[in-house]
Amino acid sequence: MIRVLVTGATGFVGRALCAELLRHGHAVCATLRHVEDSTRLDLEGGETIAVGPVNAATDWRNALAGCEVVVHLAARVHVMRDKATDPLTEFCVVNVEGTLTLARQASEAGVRRFVYLSSVKVNGEQTLPGRPFTEDDMPAPLDPYGISKYKAEEGLHKLAQQTGMEVVIIRPPLVYGPGVKANFLDMMCWLYKGVPLPFGAIHNRRSLVALDNLIDFIVTCINHPVAANQTFLVSDGEDFSTTILLRRVVAALDIPSRLWPVPQQLLEMGFKLVGKGDVAERLCSSLQVDIAKARILLGWVPPVRVDESLEKTARHFLDSQLQ
Repeated sequence: MIRVLVTGATGFVGRALCAELLRHGHAVCATLRHVEDSTRLDLEGGETIAVGPVNAATDWRNALAGCEVVVHLAARVHVMRDKATDPLTEFCVVNVEGTLTLARQASEAGVRRFVYLSSVKVNGEQTLPGRPFTEDDMPAPLDPYGISKYKAEEGLHKLAQQTGMEVVIIRPPLVYGPGVKANFLDMMCWLYKGVPLPFGAIHNRRSLVALDNLIDFIVTCINHPVAANQTFLVSDGEDFSTTILLRRVVAALDIPSRLWPVPQQLLEMGFKLVGKGDVAERLCSSLQVDIAKARILLGWVPPVRVDESLEKTARHFLDSQLQ
């Protein structure tokens, strides 16, 4: 049994990770911003500690006591319409200063391994056809969120060299699963409402990762000896176009498909004309990751198939529509 500190425990990934760690027999200490946040967790057999906002001044010492491993999920997450005057500074307060403060205190507390959930945005925003991102690629973050994640990675590497604490960095692409929010939820809502969508002829390639697969990978990295001081990209191991994804979600929802085959070039032009070029980029560009390193080095294979994950996601969504 390992005592694991999980930050961001009330989030989409955090709740699932805490449950899986407890199922594996590990001791879990979940950190929260506020004491009342514990009502959002079902941690029978686990412990919760409120630490307040995550920044350079956060005191993690009580939560770190006796922990061998930290899994750091807490972050200022990527937002589409950031209203902050200086977004990079706001991201860095949490994602860089907060992360490195936790890591330094973890090292001082004798933590053996620090697992950091970063983002594929450290690699960049899109890939060329047939050229998926690998861990050896030169980082090329473009937005404040991606830049802040990269700065945190750099700081963690330096700290690992200085202290000997093992660091594992995981860069996932879009994560989906039961209870998913943001763009994936919006997509399911539009499909469920039967709104005709002009996305039936997009020929890009995208990597995603199911929540179950990401959780399995994080658990693998907690104690796998070869994972120490490594960076990993992770995905479902199956890439597909936006059109194919939408069709598979439609099948999972068991509803008629209403995707119009508008030519991709015309679709991109239309979005740009109305000032939505960023939407066109997300829908039409490719973003693939190569998980060969995880397969070879850790012997890891995604345990859950894409269609199974989409069906679970769809069932949860449909149940929420009936409530």
